[in-house]
Order: sequence, then C-alpha cells, then structure tokens
Amino acid sequence: MLLFFFRQLARLPLSWLHRAGAALGWLVYWCSPSYAGRMRENLYASGVCSGEAQCERLLRAAVAESGKGVTELAAVWFAADEKVARLVVECDRWDIVEAARKRGDGIVFLTPHLGCFEISSLYGAQRLPLTVLYRPPKQAWIEPLMVAGRSRWRATVAPANLRGVRMLYKALARGEAIGLLPDQAPGVGEGVWADFFGRPAYTMTLVKRMQQASGAAVIMAFAERLPAGSGYRLHLEELPTANLDEAALNRAVEAQVRRCPEQYLWSYNRYKTPAGAEPPPPAMRSAE
Repeated sequence: MLLFFFRQLARLPLSWLHRAGAALGWLVYWCSPSYAGRMRENLYASGVCSGEAQCERLLRAAVAESGKGVTELAAVWFAADEKVARLVVECDRWDIVEAARKRGDGIVFLTPHLGCFEISSLYGAQRLPLTVLYRPPKQAWIEPLMVAGRSRWRATVAPANLRGVRMLYKALARGEAIGLLPDQAPGVGEGVWADFFGRPAYTMTLVKRMQQASGAAVIMAFAERLPAGSGYRLHLEELPTANLDEAALNRAVEAQVRRCPEQYLWSYNRYKTPAGAEPPPPAMRSAE
C-alpha cells in the first residue's frame, strides 16, 4: 500500500513536489521547537553567514530546502527509471570518475547531507557498480521504502554493521565504487572528535581506514537542487588522499557546504555525543 502511494506521488512534476516540500519544511519548523532550535543554532554557529539579516535570509531558505529533501524522495526513489535518469541535467567532472576507473582504482564517493544526496548515488549506479552504506531508520516502516528506492540499476545497499562494512571492503577490492555519508554521526568506537564548523563533532574513521586499506580514489559528490524543480546539477571533486584524516574530511565537507549553504541539512544532530562515547576533550569544548 505504501509503495503504491509513493509511486502515485512520483508521477507528479518535481516542481510540485518541491513546492509541497517547502510548505512541509515550514510546518515542521513551526511545530517542533527542538527541530527549529537545532537548525537555527547549527546554522548561526557555523559562520557561513554574518549578521542577523543575512543569517535570517539563509535560515528561511534552509527551512524550505529541508522540506524539499523529504518530498523529492517520491520522485527519486519511486519514479520510473527513465524519469529518474533525467533528473540530473548536468554533471561536473565525471571525467575524474572515468580516470579512476582506468587506473583500476576503487572509488569512495562521499555525499554529505547537502542538496539531494539520494540522486547522487543513483546517478553513479546507472554507470558503475556502487555499494552504498545505510543506517536503518528508527521508524521500521521506512526501511523497506529506503531499500527499494536505493536499489536501482547497479546499486547495492549495505547496512551499517559489520556485515555491511565487509561488503564495502569487498567492493573496493573488486575495484568498484562505494558510497558514504561523511558527515553522519558514527556510533561509539567508530569515530574521533574533530572540528566541524568550529565545534567538536564525532567524525567517522571509516573513510580513512577504507582508503588506506584499498588505495581507492575519494570523490566528493553534491547534487544541487536547481530552481523551479528543473532538476539537479551534480558537482564532483576528487580529494587528495595523502593526509585524509578526520579533520581533513570535515574541511572538505565544509568547503562543499559553503558552495550552497541553504541546501545543507542544518537540522541534523551533527554534534551529539554517541551513547557510551567520551565527550570531546576540554580544549575542544572551550574553543566553541
């Protein structure tokens, strides 16, 4: 029943879904003080805007964009293959992907919570084998929708557990591509504290470990929403791997966010302390 419902929504033009998403973003913002407070706090503390007027304008845009990120899933996950294939209307620098493949390297695609990160992986899966790590949502009924929507073309989903991590290592060993959300807060023991927009954030070590173990290329991917529901522009950038530690990873994510800060998911609880983890060192906390 749910699949049928979302497939009917997927028939709507993307522009309609984005208009509905903007309204949804404001509805959630006004109905959830904790959500609104976290979004405002994360945005204002980031330093991507200066002055009350500029930050307020950016906040209003971010509220609407966050709602679009929800409603556009109907089109991205459940529209017909040919329709989804047309959603990305432009891609910058796909040549760096082809160059990595010619070298025989595996590829680690990093897609932050920026723009439409779901379409980024599906664009890649149309062109090469891609194994994407996902964390099962708290609402169990969402998981089958998520798995169905992400399992298109040559995409394989891997759960965020030991079995899923092994799937990622095996894919890289075959010279294939994997996809990770580099700004997703990891579980205890899976990260270290590193600065992110001037505040300590528990940051995954998985990117560094996988790159060092495989010698894979690391490519940042960001799908920018275009105006009036006209589709997405996919931006790709290869990162240097010589010193790609957790601090460098966060700097790379910050650089992408600054390109289009209104489309970053500022409501994400990026600065939480995972259950069982030690809090950030006093020196980092005093720098906030």
